[in-house]
Amino acid sequence: MQVADNMAVSIHYTLTNDDGEVLDSSIGDEALVFLQGSGNIISGLENALVGKVAGDKFNVRIAPEDAYGELMEDMIQVISRDMFEGIDDIEVGMQFHADVSSGSGVVTVVSIDDDNITIDGNHPLAGLALTFDVEVIDVRAATEEEAAHGHIHGSGCHH
Repeated sequence: MQVADNMAVSIHYTLTNDDGEVLDSSIGDEALVFLQGSGNIISGLENALVGKVAGDKFNVRIAPEDAYGELMEDMIQVISRDMFEGIDDIEVGMQFHADVSSGSGVVTVVSIDDDNITIDGNHPLAGLALTFDVEVIDVRAATEEEAAHGHIHGSGCHH
């Protein structure tokens, strides 16, 4: 069975950046299970999987626009430490839920300069080309319920 829309797809993957640094991997853990065509994974990887079958192994480099988007400079801003009322210790890398221009989102502290805190509302992988080493483990037709809900149910379900 080939990967196509409304198929339940199970993959193992290793994700690296252009420097070869491993950013994420399912190796040694459960396979990633998702509903193809429902936007459950980045579009570039979803597109690269079309037509693949169980047992296929491949490597694909995904451009930022087909991954987590380009880095948007307007999502990076310097704010006063006073905005972190009630938080005594602020460190680079900390993440906070905040109201951003597009609604509620997560911001990451990227630098601290005395009372000025620089936060970034971009996805941590925005602006990066991503390389995936993928092994297709299983491909099956999604159930009617899975297709209606837009995600896979059961073992390996990550909704």
